[in-house]
Amino acid sequence: MTRTDTADLTGRRIRVGLDVGGTKIDAVGVGPSGDILGRIRRSTGWGDDAVVESIVMAVTSLADEAGFPVSEIGSVGIGIPGLVDVEEGRVEHAVNLGVESLDLAARAERMLGIPFRVENDVKAAALGAAVLSGVAGSMAYLNLGTGVAAGIVVGGRIWRGSRGTAGEVGHLSVDPHGRLCGCGQLGCIETFCGGGALARAWGRPGALPIRDIFDAADAGDPDALVLRGDLFHGAAAAVRVLVLSADVETVVIGGGLTALGARLEEGIRTALRAEAETSPFMRSLHLDERIELLPAGSPAAAFGAALVGASVPEKSVPEKEIVPHG
Repeated sequence: MTRTDTADLTGRRIRVGLDVGGTKIDAVGVGPSGDILGRIRRSTGWGDDAVVESIVMAVTSLADEAGFPVSEIGSVGIGIPGLVDVEEGRVEHAVNLGVESLDLAARAERMLGIPFRVENDVKAAALGAAVLSGVAGSMAYLNLGTGVAAGIVVGGRIWRGSRGTAGEVGHLSVDPHGRLCGCGQLGCIETFCGGGALARAWGRPGALPIRDIFDAADAGDPDALVLRGDLFHGAAAAVRVLVLSADVETVVIGGGLTALGARLEEGIRTALRAEAETSPFMRSLHLDERIELLPAGSPAAAFGAALVGASVPEKSVPEKEIVPHG
């Protein structure tokens, strides 16, 4: 284990956490005792300037609606997709936000005068899920959304690995003859259980393609049955990888696909049991008993971002930038 992060809210002021997605920002305010003081959702901007402005507006709107002054905010943590340089507060290649390279923390700090910290969204969600789920030991958070990724938390700390890629299970190839992945490999786990890959393989119109696949599979559609089986197989493979490589006790599953609820959870459990039948070793791990779904509407991602922000030591930041009028 190399670099880790932890957070302690005891005795500190209000911490704000933002989960920044391609279309919305989920924002929470967290009090010194860890209770959620308020929660709002706001639209996300497109491009560098609009992203920064929407983040600042989310913070100030949250303070207004929750009834606390901005001056009581001790830190802001941001969970955001893309490649994140945690030390510099920079995000790169956040393609769904129109961001190529953005010094997000520095720009937001200048506008609000509050310490900011930026983290990859899945890693922030992992930390939040660990706390909200009451996991005291080791846990992996498996995000099943448009893509597939995971974050690993050990003893309340994010485990990054030597180069920050710990948990990138979506791009582990499990079938060299499988579908082409966006990363260039064949048969990655993401091609089996990523929502984007499944929607492309399904190829039929519809606003909710994964739900359509499940409904069609229930009706006996052969193509849908194959794709639903692929999803269960890929998610089960991700769970096995996380347990066998990091020896986590629990795998909490989140992301957009968890809207399927018990239909998803029971399918993954059944796949884990079936694929362990021929192996006494795998049966001994009881993987089907070590997964749980994050509850619908959980604030885990934004809450985890608040915890990430809380790991920032109190420090002075530049005064809010004032542009003179000529």
